[in-house]
Amino acid sequence: MTRVLVVEHESDAGIGLVGERLAHAGCAVTVVGPDAGVEIPLSPECYDGVIVLGGTPGPTDDAVADWLPRVRELMSACLRDELPLLGICLGAQLLAVVAGGRVTAARAPEIGLTPMRMTDAAAEDPVLGALPPEVAALQWHFLEVAQLPPGSVALCESDRCANQAFRVGPRAWGVQFHLEGLTETAAQWARDDSEGLKAAQLTRTEVIEQMRRAEDDLRARWSAVADRWIATASAHATAPTAAQTSR
Repeated sequence: MTRVLVVEHESDAGIGLVGERLAHAGCAVTVVGPDAGVEIPLSPECYDGVIVLGGTPGPTDDAVADWLPRVRELMSACLRDELPLLGICLGAQLLAVVAGGRVTAARAPEIGLTPMRMTDAAAEDPVLGALPPEVAALQWHFLEVAQLPPGSVALCESDRCANQAFRVGPRAWGVQFHLEGLTETAAQWARDDSEGLKAAQLTRTEVIEQMRRAEDDLRARWSAVADRWIATASAHATAPTAAQTSR
C-alpha cells in the first residue's frame, strides 16, 4: 500500500480533490499539522510521498506559525532522499525557500479561476507533461516565488505570476495554484476573505460562478495530474530497497 503524509496548515485548506484521488488509489493517508492535532515529523521515513498544503502564513513566518521549521526540515529530507513531494501554494513557497529560491509579495494578488500557460519544458514532465498549452485553476495568494531554486525547472506561468509550477530535482513539485480546490473551496474562502476579494476587485458571486462553470473540466484535468503524482509515490512504494537489491 502506498503511504502518503499530508501536512495541513489550516483545517479550511484541506486536501480536497487530491484526497479523493488518494482514496481512489487506495493510498494510506496520514494528516498532520496544528489543526489536525498531530505533530509534523522531521523525517519522511515510513512514507512513500509527502504533500504540503496551502495556508495563510508566509513560508518563513515562524513567529505566527511555529510549526513551519518542522515543515521545512521535513521537506529538506524529502529532497535529500528524492522522495515524491508535492507543495501546493504555501507548500510550493516552502519548497522554493528550502531549495534555495526566494519568495516575495506578489506584484498583484491572484484570486479565483486563473488562466495559465505551460512552458515548453513541461512537455517532458512526468506529472504535468500531459496538460494542454493553456489551463486554468483556482488561485488565492498574495505571495509568490520570485526566484526559482538553482537547477529547478519552470513548468507553468500566468500573466501575474511567472512561477506557477516548477520541479526541483526528479521528484519534487511546487504549484502555486490550488489543483485540489473546486467550487466548494472557492465559496468557503470567498466567504472568509472579503478583504482579499476587495484587493482583487472581485465579488464572492463572480468567484463562485466562474468555478462552478468550470468545475467539470477542473475536476477531470487536475484529477489526472493528481493521479500521475500518486503514481510516482506508488513507484517508490514498490521499488526494491538497498537490502533487497544486494541479495
